Amino acid sequence: MNTRGLLDQLLKSGQELLQNKTGAAKSSAGADKGGLGGLLGGAGGLGSLLSGAGGGALAAGAMGLLLGNKSARKIGGKAITYGGLAALGVLAYKAYGNWQANQGSAPQTEPQTVDRLPPPQVEQHSRAILKALIAAAKADGHIDDRERQLIEGEFSKCNNDPKTQEWLQAELIKPLDPAEVALAASTPEMAAEMYIASVMLVDEDSFMERSYLDELARQLKLEPALKNELEKQVKQA
Repeated sequence: MNTRGLLDQLLKSGQELLQNKTGAAKSSAGADKGGLGGLLGGAGGLGSLLSGAGGGALAAGAMGLLLGNKSARKIGGKAITYGGLAALGVLAYKAYGNWQANQGSAPQTEPQTVDRLPPPQVEQHSRAILKALIAAAKADGHIDDRERQLIEGEFSKCNNDPKTQEWLQAELIKPLDPAEVALAASTPEMAAEMYIASVMLVDEDSFMERSYLDELARQLKLEPALKNELEKQVKQA
């Protein structure tokens, strides 16, 4: 299975996609107020990204469908600067450092975040983070059967590995369960990275999505102060 490359493309596409969605929404106000039709067809929006060549454009298609009709937010942030997946590790590492400093305790060991690991462990972290992203996309209830099929189609364009495709399909059809999602976090660093990815994707102004985030943090066993620091890092990115 190879989820690292797919996840990296998804994260890199996030900020550019939302910027394009904002421009498309302003230019087509009153035409199609939401829905996949407007998202996929608007000039300068996801439609134009999908018509481009290369993995980035394909990943933008998958990310756009995961985002649904959320209003433009500053997601991705340093994921663009640091190169996608590595940014999650950078943010998690900074959050750990700040949290430990605020507690007045020096770290006993250096946090082993995804930006500081050998390839086999990076793949394990990537799978857990992608699982968290897919689950977070379900938190607003927008993924129905039709959208799930579209998302599967976009994922298949980005990654043609059969085992990866099988895993992605299984994740997309699972009922939303924060406890099941949290089981993928085998280390505290993975838990932090999964939570950061989830914060990037959800709309915290939505009661349903905020409730999902809070329950996910509880299931991941994140200390309240660390949870707050992780959210702060995303907002500052």
